[in-house]
Amino acid sequence: MSSFRRSFLRTLLPFALLTAGAAYALASWNWCGRWEERTPEVLSQVRGEGPLKAGAAKVALSPPFPVVVAGYAPPRSEASQAELPLHARALVLEAGGARVGVVSLELLFVTPEITARVRERAAQAGVKEVLVVATHTHSSFGGYDARWVAELSGTGRYQEASVNAVVAGASEALEKAAASMADVTMEVGGAADAGLVYSRSGGDVPDGQLTRVVLRGAAGPVAEVLVFAAHATLIPRQRTLVDPDYPGRLSMLREETGQGVSLFVQGSAGNASVAFSEGQGPERALGFARKLSTLADTAAGVPEAAPVRLAFARVQTALPRPDSSRLVPAFTRAAGDNFLCASSPRETEVDALTLGPLELLSIPGEPTVGAGRALADLSGATHVLGLANGYVGYLDTAEQVRAGQGESRRQYFGPTLLERLGAAARVASGAVGFSPGK
Repeated sequence: MSSFRRSFLRTLLPFALLTAGAAYALASWNWCGRWEERTPEVLSQVRGEGPLKAGAAKVALSPPFPVVVAGYAPPRSEASQAELPLHARALVLEAGGARVGVVSLELLFVTPEITARVRERAAQAGVKEVLVVATHTHSSFGGYDARWVAELSGTGRYQEASVNAVVAGASEALEKAAASMADVTMEVGGAADAGLVYSRSGGDVPDGQLTRVVLRGAAGPVAEVLVFAAHATLIPRQRTLVDPDYPGRLSMLREETGQGVSLFVQGSAGNASVAFSEGQGPERALGFARKLSTLADTAAGVPEAAPVRLAFARVQTALPRPDSSRLVPAFTRAAGDNFLCASSPRETEVDALTLGPLELLSIPGEPTVGAGRALADLSGATHVLGLANGYVGYLDTAEQVRAGQGESRRQYFGPTLLERLGAAARVASGAVGFSPGK
């Protein structure tokens, strides 16, 4: 090396170190500030009791191809078509003057933006209260979340066309469901097969419970709702086709056998994975869907006596300050917190829905089995649903978070997240009259 080059490098080195130090200091500055803590607030609620009416519809989603395949960190594939059509499925319920809509979307998750726009459109069709859930399909399309952390970790570059496609499909399904209301009876049944699922990260073990709700009209089933908990990750990464995975195939199988519109809803699936290895890719997803369909056939219920109670409440709660301590090395903790703060909402929504004997608590994220049980104990819910009306990431128990174990290694917030959501759950469950200890 020439003396000139050595001299130049010696001169440059202090500037490089100074620049790196300044960048580190800037990234480590506390840009998050103080996050306010406040009492959960009831945003809206409806209650009714009487004869039950229901309408249901499904509408194919129209992704803006070519579109990124969501579900995993980079590198991600880009899809120009679908293996099977993706759908929005909607159910509208009415009893005693109260009307509530439920939309199941074959997406990785939903956002507050999507939820707000769907509710705005639904209100024009006379459905003012709507629960929007995702099937948590890791092979659907992305581009609908503008937050940096979401773009990086799961959904890819934001594009308005993706949001428009989701809102259009969900809104059309709700409008068609609201236009097809008919008198129905309701049957609730359940069946379990613990061999279908396992815990991928320790903690409480999923029980393989499937709950089936049948809404039956004079001519046959109008709709059914299937609640089950397991990640929809049977379609391999790096495929250039979007795909609804096992939830979409399950719904299609049920609809082909005359069960009406079949809505799939995730339960506490944060640490629940599918224990089924027969076949590969789409074949494996179809095989598991057939297993679940057979299980659903055994989940027969008896008609609920009229009148049926229907109630829904939306509660807003403040979120704790993000905590990246389990996600990044210790020396980058401050920078990690800043990154999460820039992408995290300061408040979120927890909802409660009562439908006859069902008392459903919905969470905007991925509660683990343990977190779901804790929330059920706090609220009296019969079921805790995930991936609803927004997304704040994983939710594990405070013990798991403090130990840095389980799904807390992917959680964006510290141990107080469960406490905040639990407080909101108590308010929501009280607003709709959950039965404590049920």
